[in-house]
Amino acid sequence: MKVPVPSNVVEQAARTKLTERGVSIEDIAQIVYDLQVKFYSGLTMEDCLESVDAVLYKREIQHAILVGIELDELAERGQLSEPLLSIIKSDEGLFGVDETIALGSVFGFGSIAVTTFGYLDKAKMGIIKELDEIKVETHTFLDDLVASIAASAAARLAHRLRDRDENRSRQEIEKLDMEDKIG
Repeated sequence: MKVPVPSNVVEQAARTKLTERGVSIEDIAQIVYDLQVKFYSGLTMEDCLESVDAVLYKREIQHAILVGIELDELAERGQLSEPLLSIIKSDEGLFGVDETIALGSVFGFGSIAVTTFGYLDKAKMGIIKELDEIKVETHTFLDDLVASIAASAAARLAHRLRDRDENRSRQEIEKLDMEDKIG
């Protein structure tokens, strides 16, 4: 009988991998802030951090992080076969598997997350740009995963801020937050 890996173990592994690869929750929250502050002047970094944390609670995101970072690390160590090794190490433009894995994890946050992911994939803001420009390490998957997390957190936050503007009850908002965490 297959025994599933406990969710808290997977979540911690994903968070640890991000940190080991030089990505902090604050780095991602800064992108969320930069995306949303023009729409919500009262936005705080705490709002953004909370939204990133909520996104990282989702298993789909955790699984994508673990798979993508593992492939980046295997490529760095030369432990993939050719031509895949060269494709990943060079972040070849026609290789779309990195975007496909990252894009798959934003669908749970709606069309705003999908379009924001596309924007971030091209605009390369903050830590996404830094990861994309580092050539001594391989971040073919990681830069797109960070864009995915930021896009999802920004979309989630946009909905929560609208809920606040509409004076939805704390109980209603908490219910929506719990629904976000499913999957």
